[in-house]
Order: sequence, then C-alpha cells, then structure tokens
Amino acid sequence: MIHSLELTVQQRPEVLERVLRVTRHRGFTITQMQMRMNDDASLSLDMEVDSERAIELLSNQLNKLIDVTQCKVLLPLSLQQRANA
Repeated sequence: MIHSLELTVQQRPEVLERVLRVTRHRGFTITQMQMRMNDDASLSLDMEVDSERAIELLSNQLNKLIDVTQCKVLLPLSLQQRANA
C-alpha cells in the first residue's frame, strides 16, 4: 500500500540520512520524494512510501527524530477526493 508523508525538518547535513535510515529499518520502500526549502529556513520533505505495514510504525519513529519538527500522514488520494466531494 502506498502512503504519503509530509515532513518538516531542520536544515542540517545529516537529516536526510536519518530519515532514510529510519524508513529502511521500519520496512518501507520510498517510491517518490521531493524536498524544498521553506521561508523559515526549514525543509519540507514529501515522501511516498510503499509497504504492507501500518504507516504509524514509520510516522511514530520519524516524529522521535530530533531534526523532525512535524510529520503528517496524508490521506490516500482516493480518500482525499471523497472527502472533498
């Protein structure tokens, strides 16, 4: 199952490595990733991950990382369309 995450992280050289390591150790495969700088010098990281495991296993661990200020699990696209209808 594909899940979408939106992370806000501090701009540090090691932050991407930490996020990728936690994602791999929790058994998720990254299928798409996009990063952009925010106005407040933080970074926004949008990720799509694939796994049969519960997304909460990953999001809870990412929230514990010191460089991650926010981790949001986004609704799947099909559910977003139903919510907007």
